[in-house]
Amino acid sequence: MLFSEQYFNQRDRKIGSIEVICGSMFSGKTEELIRRMRRAQFAKLPVEIFKPALDIRYADNEVVSHNRTSIPSTSVNHSSAILLLSNDIKVIGIDEAQFFDEDLPNVCIQLANKGIRVIIAGLDMDYQGKPFGPIPELMAIAEDVTKVHAVCVQCGAPANYSFRTHKSENIVLLGEKESYEPRCRYCYYIAGENI
Repeated sequence: MLFSEQYFNQRDRKIGSIEVICGSMFSGKTEELIRRMRRAQFAKLPVEIFKPALDIRYADNEVVSHNRTSIPSTSVNHSSAILLLSNDIKVIGIDEAQFFDEDLPNVCIQLANKGIRVIIAGLDMDYQGKPFGPIPELMAIAEDVTKVHAVCVQCGAPANYSFRTHKSENIVLLGEKESYEPRCRYCYYIAGENI
Protein backbone atom coordinates (compact mmCIF):
# COMPACT_ATOMS: atom_id res chain seq x y z
CA MET A 1 0.00 0.00 0.00
CA LEU A 2 1.35 3.40 -0.90
CA PHE A 3 1.96 5.98 1.83
CA SER A 4 -0.75 8.26 0.44
CA GLU A 5 -3.33 5.44 0.63
CA GLN A 6 -2.40 4.79 4.27
CA TYR A 7 -2.65 8.50 5.01
CA PHE A 8 -6.14 8.79 3.53
CA ASN A 9 -7.34 5.62 5.27
CA GLN A 10 -6.20 7.04 8.61
CA ARG A 11 -7.82 10.41 7.90
CA ASP A 12 -11.16 8.76 7.18
CA ARG A 13 -11.28 6.94 10.51
CA LYS A 14 -13.94 8.08 12.95
CA ILE A 15 -11.87 9.65 15.72
CA GLY A 16 -13.44 11.59 18.50
CA SER A 17 -11.79 13.87 21.01
CA ILE A 18 -11.97 15.10 24.59
CA GLU A 19 -11.90 18.81 25.41
CA VAL A 20 -11.87 20.20 28.95
CA ILE A 21 -12.89 23.73 29.94
CA CYS A 22 -11.88 24.37 33.55
CA GLY A 23 -11.37 27.19 36.00
CA SER A 24 -12.83 28.78 39.11
CA MET A 25 -16.38 29.83 39.87
CA PHE A 26 -17.58 32.72 37.66
CA SER A 27 -14.85 32.20 35.05
CA GLY A 28 -17.18 31.50 32.11
CA LYS A 29 -16.80 27.70 31.86
CA THR A 30 -20.48 27.05 31.16
CA GLU A 31 -20.67 30.02 28.77
CA GLU A 32 -17.81 28.51 26.76
CA LEU A 33 -19.41 25.06 26.80
CA ILE A 34 -22.69 26.53 25.53
CA ARG A 35 -20.83 28.50 22.83
CA ARG A 36 -19.10 25.36 21.54
CA MET A 37 -22.31 23.34 21.63
CA ARG A 38 -24.21 26.01 19.71
CA ARG A 39 -21.50 26.05 17.03
CA ALA A 40 -21.94 22.28 16.67
CA GLN A 41 -25.72 22.77 16.36
CA PHE A 42 -25.13 25.45 13.74
CA ALA A 43 -23.07 22.87 11.82
CA LYS A 44 -26.16 20.61 12.01
CA LEU A 45 -24.37 17.98 14.09
CA PRO A 46 -26.47 15.87 16.47
CA VAL A 47 -25.63 17.06 20.00
CA GLU A 48 -26.60 16.20 23.55
CA ILE A 49 -25.69 17.97 26.79
CA PHE A 50 -25.58 16.25 30.16
CA LYS A 51 -25.32 17.52 33.72
CA PRO A 52 -25.33 15.83 37.13
CA ALA A 53 -28.81 15.35 38.60
CA LEU A 54 -27.75 17.07 41.82
CA ASP A 55 -27.28 20.41 40.00
CA ILE A 56 -30.75 21.91 40.41
CA ARG A 57 -29.73 25.56 40.85
CA TYR A 58 -31.49 26.94 37.76
CA ALA A 59 -33.44 24.28 35.85
CA ASP A 60 -33.83 20.51 35.73
CA ASN A 61 -33.63 20.25 31.94
CA GLU A 62 -31.22 23.05 31.04
CA VAL A 63 -27.60 23.96 31.53
CA VAL A 64 -27.66 27.60 32.65
CA SER A 65 -24.68 29.90 33.07
CA HIS A 66 -24.39 32.54 35.79
CA ASN A 67 -25.26 35.07 33.06
CA ARG A 68 -28.51 33.14 32.46
CA THR A 69 -27.48 31.84 29.04
CA SER A 70 -29.04 28.40 28.68
CA ILE A 71 -29.24 25.32 26.49
CA PRO A 72 -31.41 22.19 26.86
CA SER A 73 -29.78 19.31 28.74
CA THR A 74 -30.39 15.90 30.27
CA SER A 75 -29.77 15.29 33.97
CA VAL A 76 -28.15 11.97 34.90
CA ASN A 77 -27.33 10.32 38.21
CA HIS A 78 -24.25 8.40 37.04
CA SER A 79 -21.82 8.90 34.18
CA SER A 80 -22.64 5.44 32.78
CA ALA A 81 -26.07 6.81 31.77
CA ILE A 82 -24.30 9.07 29.26
CA LEU A 83 -23.17 5.98 27.33
CA LEU A 84 -26.73 4.70 27.17
CA LEU A 85 -28.11 8.04 25.96
CA SER A 86 -25.46 8.83 23.33
CA ASN A 87 -26.68 6.86 20.30
CA ASP A 88 -26.31 8.71 16.99
CA ILE A 89 -24.75 11.74 18.73
CA LYS A 90 -21.66 13.46 17.28
CA VAL A 91 -20.98 16.04 20.01
CA ILE A 92 -21.57 15.58 23.73
CA GLY A 93 -21.35 18.36 26.29
CA ILE A 94 -20.93 17.66 30.01
CA ASP A 95 -21.37 20.49 32.52
CA GLU A 96 -20.36 20.56 36.20
CA ALA A 97 -18.17 17.50 35.58
CA GLN A 98 -16.53 17.82 39.00
CA PHE A 99 -19.77 16.48 40.53
CA PHE A 100 -19.73 13.26 38.50
CA ASP A 101 -18.43 9.90 39.72
CA GLU A 102 -14.92 8.54 39.16
CA ASP A 103 -16.07 6.57 36.08
CA LEU A 104 -16.51 9.74 34.01
CA PRO A 105 -12.98 9.65 32.47
CA ASN A 106 -13.54 6.07 31.29
CA VAL A 107 -16.96 7.02 29.88
CA CYS A 108 -15.37 9.93 27.99
CA ILE A 109 -12.64 7.67 26.58
CA GLN A 110 -15.28 5.23 25.31
CA LEU A 111 -17.27 8.06 23.72
CA ALA A 112 -14.22 9.57 22.03
CA ASN A 113 -13.12 6.15 20.78
CA LYS A 114 -16.56 5.80 19.13
CA GLY A 115 -15.87 9.00 17.18
CA ILE A 116 -17.70 11.47 19.42
CA ARG A 117 -16.39 14.92 20.29
CA VAL A 118 -16.74 15.27 24.08
CA ILE A 119 -16.67 18.76 25.60
CA ILE A 120 -16.44 18.91 29.39
CA ALA A 121 -16.77 21.92 31.70
CA GLY A 122 -16.01 21.92 35.41
CA LEU A 123 -14.17 23.31 38.39
CA ASP A 124 -10.56 22.14 38.47
CA MET A 125 -10.20 22.93 42.20
CA ASP A 126 -12.57 22.80 45.15
CA TYR A 127 -12.95 25.62 47.68
CA GLN A 128 -9.86 24.32 49.53
CA GLY A 129 -7.70 24.77 46.42
CA LYS A 130 -7.42 20.98 45.89
CA PRO A 131 -8.01 19.08 42.62
CA PHE A 132 -11.74 18.43 42.28
CA GLY A 133 -13.36 15.10 41.40
CA PRO A 134 -12.57 13.57 38.00
CA ILE A 135 -11.38 16.86 36.44
CA PRO A 136 -7.61 16.28 36.92
CA GLU A 137 -7.80 12.88 35.20
CA LEU A 138 -9.96 14.33 32.42
CA MET A 139 -7.39 17.09 31.89
CA ALA A 140 -4.66 14.45 31.58
CA ILE A 141 -6.47 12.44 28.88
CA ALA A 142 -7.89 15.40 26.93
CA GLU A 143 -6.62 16.49 23.54
CA ASP A 144 -7.39 20.09 24.48
CA VAL A 145 -7.58 21.87 27.85
CA THR A 146 -8.80 25.45 28.16
CA LYS A 147 -8.29 27.09 31.55
CA VAL A 148 -10.47 30.17 31.94
CA HIS A 149 -10.12 32.81 34.65
CA ALA A 150 -12.53 35.01 36.53
CA VAL A 151 -11.68 38.43 37.97
CA CYS A 152 -10.59 38.60 41.60
CA VAL A 153 -13.27 40.49 43.53
CA GLN A 154 -10.65 41.72 46.00
CA CYS A 155 -8.00 43.23 43.69
CA GLY A 156 -9.09 42.79 40.05
CA ALA A 157 -6.30 40.37 39.06
CA PRO A 158 -7.05 37.18 37.08
CA ALA A 159 -8.66 34.72 39.48
CA ASN A 160 -8.44 30.94 39.42
CA TYR A 161 -9.54 30.11 42.97
CA SER A 162 -13.08 29.75 44.32
CA PHE A 163 -13.13 31.29 47.79
CA ARG A 164 -16.04 30.05 49.91
CA THR A 165 -17.68 32.80 51.93
CA HIS A 166 -20.28 30.46 53.44
CA LYS A 167 -19.46 28.49 56.59
CA SER A 168 -19.60 24.86 55.52
CA GLU A 169 -16.97 22.15 55.36
CA ASN A 170 -18.84 20.00 52.81
CA ILE A 171 -16.86 19.70 49.60
CA VAL A 172 -20.08 19.94 47.56
CA LEU A 173 -22.04 23.09 48.30
CA LEU A 174 -24.17 24.32 45.42
CA GLY A 175 -24.19 28.07 45.40
CA GLU A 176 -23.52 31.31 43.65
CA LYS A 177 -22.37 34.73 44.75
CA GLU A 178 -23.90 34.22 48.20
CA SER A 179 -21.46 31.35 48.84
CA TYR A 180 -18.41 31.89 46.62
CA GLU A 181 -16.22 34.60 45.17
CA PRO A 182 -13.38 34.36 42.67
CA ARG A 183 -9.94 35.25 43.97
CA CYS A 184 -6.38 35.43 42.70
CA ARG A 185 -3.62 33.44 44.41
CA TYR A 186 -2.62 36.29 46.74
CA CYS A 187 -6.14 37.16 47.84
CA TYR A 188 -7.04 33.49 48.26
CA TYR A 189 -4.00 32.37 50.27
CA ILE A 190 -2.65 35.51 51.93
CA ALA A 191 -5.63 37.83 52.38
CA GLY A 192 -8.06 34.89 52.73
CA GLU A 193 -5.79 33.09 55.19
CA ASN A 194 -6.35 29.72 53.47
CA ILE A 195 -2.78 28.54 54.07
